[in-house]
Amino acid sequence: MPTQTSRFEDLLQAVPDALVGMDQKGVIRFVDRQTESLFGYDRDQLVGRCINTLVPESLWQIYAEHRQDYFTDPRARSTGLDLELSGRHQDGTRFPINISLSHIDTGDVLLVITAVRDVTQQQQAVKNAQLIAAIVESSADAIISGSLNGVVTSWNPAAERMYGYESAEIIGKPAAFLTPKDRAGEVEAILEQIKIGQRVEHFETTRVRRDGTVFPVSLTVSPIRDENGTIFGTSAMHRDLTDQKEALAVAQRMAAIVESSNDAIVSRTLNGVVTSWNPAAARMFGYSSQEMIGRPINLLVPEGRAGEMISILANFNAGRPAGDCATIRARKDGTVLSVSVTVSPIRDENGAVAGASVIYSDVSDLSHAALYARSLIEAALEPLVTISPKGKITDVNEATVKATGVRRNALIGTPFSDYFTDPDKAEEIYQRVITDGKAVNYPLTMRHRNGHETLTEVLYNASVYRDTSGNVIGVFAAAREVPRTDQLPTGVG
Repeated sequence: MPTQTSRFEDLLQAVPDALVGMDQKGVIRFVDRQTESLFGYDRDQLVGRCINTLVPESLWQIYAEHRQDYFTDPRARSTGLDLELSGRHQDGTRFPINISLSHIDTGDVLLVITAVRDVTQQQQAVKNAQLIAAIVESSADAIISGSLNGVVTSWNPAAERMYGYESAEIIGKPAAFLTPKDRAGEVEAILEQIKIGQRVEHFETTRVRRDGTVFPVSLTVSPIRDENGTIFGTSAMHRDLTDQKEALAVAQRMAAIVESSNDAIVSRTLNGVVTSWNPAAARMFGYSSQEMIGRPINLLVPEGRAGEMISILANFNAGRPAGDCATIRARKDGTVLSVSVTVSPIRDENGAVAGASVIYSDVSDLSHAALYARSLIEAALEPLVTISPKGKITDVNEATVKATGVRRNALIGTPFSDYFTDPDKAEEIYQRVITDGKAVNYPLTMRHRNGHETLTEVLYNASVYRDTSGNVIGVFAAAREVPRTDQLPTGVG
């Protein structure tokens, strides 16, 4: 007939915990199969050895100090409530455990059974739960859990900011409370998918804030399962798409502007490789986008102009404004055209310059018009002069050079009034032009400087010219020579 102890040991083998029996001196008298599996020892290797084979010396010392209390008050108790306990594998490695002590009288010997459970997974589960809670609390997206009948059960801080409701106001209410009237039925449709285990991802729709405003959101809804895998709730992430939609609208408008622009708009990397090429660029230069994207932009630069772009980009990379540059560029067929080039930085999300946007405006017609106008001015027999608002000459024609005897470069930048016998009168007339907008047939005498003075009487006409805002930016003056009275033939006049 089996002894009482053996029957008791058979019973303990069914317990899922690792059980260790020891006497009052801490000598191991019994271990179950779970103990062998957990600690890596065979039964025979443990029976008769001290309990500190399996637990740290510090724990054994605590037991030794209080063992009299354990046996005086024979009730089960935990030693791990305020302690971080660890067990010791046969290979010396340690792992977290919980320990409780019980006072048991088998009839043969007084044993204390130590129940030991590996809590590694439990502690990891706690850490994971804490991590998930921290993510939910700090998320920029609204994270909302609910029941399968659509009632809100949790509401994170981002949901409060997004919708304007505090958690106490919304928990326990149906999620359909946030749905616009024209979206009725959406929540029920999503719940039907969740109930059969299907996840809803990136569903774009609209929702309503507390103040009644409707805004775009992206919903990702997942099922929540219990330990048996049964679906009992939902976890929904709401992402506010307002900024994203606005940014997309701006990008679409910019793309439309670029596509429809009459100017060639080209983007390029810092080392000169073309990354975008609009239709106007194709029309202007004769290359299709497929021909240019990925190729160097220097294909457009005529021979002898390579240093020009290098200089522009050097200023650009140094953070100095590139401004507008009037130059020429080459078409695919080899012909050149006059262009105005504007270079602007393209920056990455950190503000660093990642490339450049180059706008080419075809100014060939303007150049031709300017050359035509210049030809007319140079062909005129009368002196023609442009003057700044401060009274300084900014340009002259060849007739003015002949009338004054002073080279063009020497005339430009000097006071207009210096070339008349009465500078004060010339200045007075000039100021009247600035005030009245024009002057007609004002007589003045020009002074020729070729080593001896030759005086020429002229009638002086002038008018102001303005910028597109109406501001005076200069004066255009024309002088017509008139015969001097002391040189008229006898009988004339």
